[in-house]
Amino acid sequence: MTEPKHIAVIDIGKTNAKLALVDLATLTEIAVVTRPNIVQAGPPWPHYDVEGHWAFLLDALATFHRNHRVDAISITTHGACAALLAADGSLAAPILDYEYEYPSDIATAYDALKPDFALTGSPRMVGGLNIGAQLHYQFTTDPTLRDRTAQIVTYPQFWGHRLTGIAATDVTSLGCHTDLWDPHKGAFSNLAAALRVQDKMATVRHPSDILGPILPDIAEATGLDPNTPVCVGIHDSNASLYPHLLSQHAPACVVSTGTWVIAMSLTGDDAAPSARFMGGREYEIIQLCANPTGRHHGAGAAFDASPIG
Repeated sequence: MTEPKHIAVIDIGKTNAKLALVDLATLTEIAVVTRPNIVQAGPPWPHYDVEGHWAFLLDALATFHRNHRVDAISITTHGACAALLAADGSLAAPILDYEYEYPSDIATAYDALKPDFALTGSPRMVGGLNIGAQLHYQFTTDPTLRDRTAQIVTYPQFWGHRLTGIAATDVTSLGCHTDLWDPHKGAFSNLAAALRVQDKMATVRHPSDILGPILPDIAEATGLDPNTPVCVGIHDSNASLYPHLLSQHAPACVVSTGTWVIAMSLTGDDAAPSARFMGGREYEIIQLCANPTGRHHGAGAAFDASPIG
């Protein structure tokens, strides 16, 4: 295979869905298109408009390939998101919006299942910011859903599955306060067994692995070469952190901006202490209050990352 020159990056943030074409030699964006990530009210629960995103992405891939050529596809998405796949590869249920807050009795029942922070590094967070809490809510609300679910994939790999037909999870998405991952062992935590999903979690892969080539119907719809490779994909804040892990040799802090502002400390240890607040959402609200009829760009994306020495 020839060395790829132009990489199409699918970037699904909490505020916007984006496709960027990146020149690998210069790491510059040749073309960018965005679409608001508007949550659908339901039923059965608030969920993401994945079909709208999918049509947008296919159209943009075709345009980028026609105008510039697409050699490979990479994927990054916001965290705290999992997709439940049926046996035929379709969604067994709509993908739950992580901001939805569950009834108090369901949240209390989940608290009794949640592994200790010392085991997973995952604090207890509101709504579905822990993927384990999402799964618990979904299976409690719909008792037939667990049996209808053949595989569970994390969000970057949902889009990879749509492109390749291959199911996977990735270590960065599982390590993103899911409660499902034990980073000390590099394996699933005991919550997977407690939720009875240990045999449904798709194979764990590294983000830089090649998931596979695009499906024939994707090649036909976009004009891309049928052998176009698709990377496994990565959680967006980890995508911001990774280049600095490679280049920084002294203690440093990386701040990733988007809907969330994530501050991560590089200390040389395996774990990267982090803190986060919804700074992009707050900024968007301030913009609307200051200029209620004006246009604005909304929260940023995972590409906006700055090292602070």
